[in-house]
Amino acid sequence: YEVLKKAENYSEVNDWPAAIKIYEIAEKRFPNSKLAPQFKLNLAYAYKEFYRETEAINMLNKFIRSYPNHPAMDYAYYLKGVILFRDRNIFKELTMQDISDRDISALEDSFKALKDMTQLFPKSEYYDDALNRMTYLMNKIAERELHVARYYMRRQIYLAALNRAKYVLENYPQSAHQEEALVTQISAYKNLGIDDLASDTERILNLNFPNSTFSK
Repeated sequence: YEVLKKAENYSEVNDWPAAIKIYEIAEKRFPNSKLAPQFKLNLAYAYKEFYRETEAINMLNKFIRSYPNHPAMDYAYYLKGVILFRDRNIFKELTMQDISDRDISALEDSFKALKDMTQLFPKSEYYDDALNRMTYLMNKIAERELHVARYYMRRQIYLAALNRAKYVLENYPQSAHQEEALVTQISAYKNLGIDDLASDTERILNLNFPNSTFSK
């Protein structure tokens, strides 16, 4: 307990390097103590505050594997999602030349961690905030995917555009970009000469978005 208190004292004054050093030593020296789970969670948080995000995620994954029934498991999932929760300016000054190279895997990983938390712990105190973050993330991810789809449509790479639209519809069905995804899918199908699937998708568009400017 003295070790934990000493590390917490450093944390209170934001001396994260000192806190991390103590937590790392304690986590290795006392792997079977009652405080071992707390050492891991506190160390993950300290890593996050000191911008050592990869190490924070690794420590949280270690906690999740080691203590599947721990009462703070909801916090572990939530913290993992928060650490991965980054906009990373993927839409700022986005050009047609670099969009296909932008990595949004961290955003997708964040969404998954938060989704896991909400499904496993629907009564968690972190539930509402996790849902708000998930809504933001799914809209950002869908927006980026459709940005890329528009690029492919302009380049007449219709199959690639179709796959981007389908990804949005299948993985983020509650995003604010469903109408555009359906419209992109219809256009791609038509350009690929797959008229039956284009008609099927048009019916879905008309059903869900009767006032759409793209609906007949």
